[in-house]
Amino acid sequence: MEDFDLLNFVIQATYFIAALLFILGLKQMGSPMTARRGIVWAGVGMVMATLITYFHHEINHNYIWMTIAIGIGGAIAYVSGKKVAMTDMPQMIALYNGMGGGAAAAIAAVILLKQDEMPMTIQALAVIGAMIGTVAFSGSLVAYAKLQGLMRGVIRFPMQQFFNALVFVVALTIGLAIILNGTEYSMTLLAVFFVLALAFGVMVTVPIGGADMPVVISLFNALTGLAVGFEGYVLSNPAMMIAGIVVGSAGTLLTQLMAKAMNRPISNVLFSNFGDADGGEAEAVNGSMKEIDATDVAVMMAFAEKVVIIPGYGMAVAQAQHKVWEMTKQLQERGATVKFAIHPVAGRMPGHMNVLLAEAGVPYDIIYDLDEINEEFPTTDVVLVIGANDVVNPAARTDPNSPIYGMPILNADYAKNVIVVKRGKGTGFSGIENHLFFADNTRMLYGDGQDVANDLVTSLKEL
Repeated sequence: MEDFDLLNFVIQATYFIAALLFILGLKQMGSPMTARRGIVWAGVGMVMATLITYFHHEINHNYIWMTIAIGIGGAIAYVSGKKVAMTDMPQMIALYNGMGGGAAAAIAAVILLKQDEMPMTIQALAVIGAMIGTVAFSGSLVAYAKLQGLMRGVIRFPMQQFFNALVFVVALTIGLAIILNGTEYSMTLLAVFFVLALAFGVMVTVPIGGADMPVVISLFNALTGLAVGFEGYVLSNPAMMIAGIVVGSAGTLLTQLMAKAMNRPISNVLFSNFGDADGGEAEAVNGSMKEIDATDVAVMMAFAEKVVIIPGYGMAVAQAQHKVWEMTKQLQERGATVKFAIHPVAGRMPGHMNVLLAEAGVPYDIIYDLDEINEEFPTTDVVLVIGANDVVNPAARTDPNSPIYGMPILNADYAKNVIVVKRGKGTGFSGIENHLFFADNTRMLYGDGQDVANDLVTSLKEL
């Protein structure tokens, strides 16, 4: 009978418990009521997995380097997490997601650089994980740059998709050569493989417009999880395997839900021109924008029985959520029923609006998603749209030539009165003209979201 390795048993058991905590934490994150608890559970799992790794037999006593790396990374994450504004959260998510893909690719690089003998299946998983993680890394950095404003607009050139496909095929071919050659491949070949994977991640992301960034971030999140899962299998690490599978499957599901909310396949997100103003011959807009002032809007809402508030990225930019909640409480004190309507792709990342409203203290039971709230718009007295655009554009229902045609929207135009808070008269982030702004029952309230919300609070107090 072989000797029982107690230390290895403890290590593997700890990894397994950590993986269970990841799963339970993710489950808790499915509800706003338990999300904080889920984050704590997942964090405890990560701490356990990190600490037990110090005792792993393959560490080779590199404790100082491990501690330095953890200390530097932890300090950077702590400081940036404390300082980041809520409006910048999407790009931070993209950046951190990219770091996960990069870490998986780095693990694969170390494994492949050793050129140790390993089963072909394991080597294939290492190469595939390297490819996916590297693409997620460079693509997420481009997404970060776009959301942070470091990269403006989109970059397109003739035969771009063909060129991207060529780079992808060449990278796959080199990866296959590395797998088939066992330990006989050259370091130059390996370097070219990683360079091409990095290039592909960049090139597949730069043509994508900002309006599609929520789906892109979610997709790269799924790829990062997949890469981590593959490398976990290569290292026989159950925590990495389970965490990668959980993240990959959750990211894939979220990506599908986001694409469904836009009524577009993932291929259309990656290879179409949506996200800028080049979408085609859209239907001409009839009518004109009709302006209104804050005092009249306050009177209109003060005597309304039902008010629905639709937030968008403009609210995030203005950091108006606290004032909007203060206004909501005033309306509730006057006897009005106030609800918040959230579109799945409102903002620049999944759940962006929910996070902002939660930060302001808005109760979860008055926040509704698209399917729950849409049937209530015909009986709504006033809809207040603050900083949203495409998610309330009726062209998605009426104009077959519109780039967003077929996308499920919040049916704000069915309400008796619509008030749109907007900083200027230009088009939204995607560059598509919004037919709602020209409707007979719509009035435009121009100004910064926080200033407008403050004016509405003041006017309501004076009534």
